[in-house]
Amino acid sequence: MVNQKQTVAEIGFTHEDFAALLDKYDYHFSPGDTVAGTVFSIEPRGALIDIGAKTAAYIPIQEMSINRVDSPEEVLQSNETREFFILTDENEDGQLTLSIRRIEYMRAWERVRQLQTEDATVRSNVFATNRGGALVRIEGLRGFIPGSHISTRKPKEDLVGEELPLKFLEVDEDRNRLVLSHRRALVERKMNRLEVGEVVIGTVRGIKPYGAFIDIGGVSGLLHISEISHDHIDTPHSVFNVNDEVKVMIIDLDAERGRISLSTKQLEPEPGDMIKNRDLVYDKAEEMAAKYREQMFAKQQGINLEETEIVAEEIPAAMEEEIPTASEEEIPAAMEEEIPTASEEEIPAAMEEEIPAAMEEEIPAAMEEEIPTASEEEIPAATEEEIPTASEEEIPAAIDEE
Repeated sequence: MVNQKQTVAEIGFTHEDFAALLDKYDYHFSPGDTVAGTVFSIEPRGALIDIGAKTAAYIPIQEMSINRVDSPEEVLQSNETREFFILTDENEDGQLTLSIRRIEYMRAWERVRQLQTEDATVRSNVFATNRGGALVRIEGLRGFIPGSHISTRKPKEDLVGEELPLKFLEVDEDRNRLVLSHRRALVERKMNRLEVGEVVIGTVRGIKPYGAFIDIGGVSGLLHISEISHDHIDTPHSVFNVNDEVKVMIIDLDAERGRISLSTKQLEPEPGDMIKNRDLVYDKAEEMAAKYREQMFAKQQGINLEETEIVAEEIPAAMEEEIPTASEEEIPAAMEEEIPTASEEEIPAAMEEEIPAAMEEEIPAAMEEEIPTASEEEIPAATEEEIPTASEEEIPAAIDEE
C-alpha cells in the first residue's frame, strides 16, 4: 500500500497539464481542407457545425449548395454528419466558415471534364438569354451557348425553358468558362443517319462569296463554290437564291467539328450542267451518285473500275482472235499461253498506272467559317458570378480568393 501511494504522488496530473495535453493533440484546420462535421444547430440563414474545433464552425445558407437554397432545411438535417470545405480561417471568435457549395463546385468541374473527354451529349434547359447567346446549367455550373452555335429558327428569347441537346466546346475551370454548342449536337445526331455519297434534298438558307449553306433536315451543310460545277463560277449568287430547293450529294462528314460538306459538281452528267441544265443534274443525281460511290470504293480498294472494265473487254476480244486461227490441238495451248499473260501482266500494270491521284483534290476541306468558335466577347461575364462570396455580415472573415 505504501508503494502504491508513493507511485500516485509521483505521477501527479493537474488541470493545467490536461489543458496542455488537449492543445497538443488539437487538430489544426486550414482553409481548403475538407473535414467531417455534424450539424447541431440550424439557424434561419445558416447552421452551426461541430468539426472538433474549440468553437463550432458556421456555414451560411449561400454556401450550402451549388444551386439556389431558400431554407437551410432543404440541405441539412440536425445531427447529420457529412463533408464540409473550410472556406475561411478562424475569425476573432475562433470560428471557421464552412462550405458545401465549394465541394459540389469542384466535383461538378471534374464531372464536366469527364463528359468532355467522352465527347458526351448532354441536355439542359435554357434559363436565360442575352445579346451573345443563351445560358444553361450543366451539373449545377452555368454554361454559355454562343448565338452562332444555336441551331434553331426561333428567336433566342423564345428558347427560355426549352431543353436542348448540347456538346462541349470549352471546359476551363481556371477561367470559369463553360461553353457549349447546340448546333454541333444536332449535326452529330444527323450525321449518324447520313453517309458520304448520299443524295439529299435541302434548302438554301444563306449565300456567301465562298459558297452556299444548305439546310438538310435541320442541320446546315456547306456547298463550297468549288463544288457547285466543273465550270468556273464567279459567285454562288449567280447559281442559287435563298430558299431554293436543291439536290446535293454529301462528300464529307466531320463529326468532330460538326461539319457537312456538299457537292453538286459530282452530280453533273457533263461539266457545266449545273449552270446549263440544272433539271438534268437533279434527274440524274442518283445515277451519278452511284458512280461516285463506286469510284470512292475503288479508290479505297486501290483499283480503277473504268480501267478494269476496259481490260475485261480487251481480253475476250483477244481470245476470239486467237481461237479461230488455232487448230484443235493448238487451242488449249494458246489459251494456256495467251490468257495468263494478259491477266497477270497487262491487267495489274494497267491498274497501277491508271489509279487517279486527283480524287482528294476534288473534295474541298471544310470551311473554317462553318462553325465559328465563340469569341471571348460573346461569353458573358456572368459565368464569373458562379461562386458568390458570403456577405460580410454572415461570414466573419473576408475571402481573398473569392
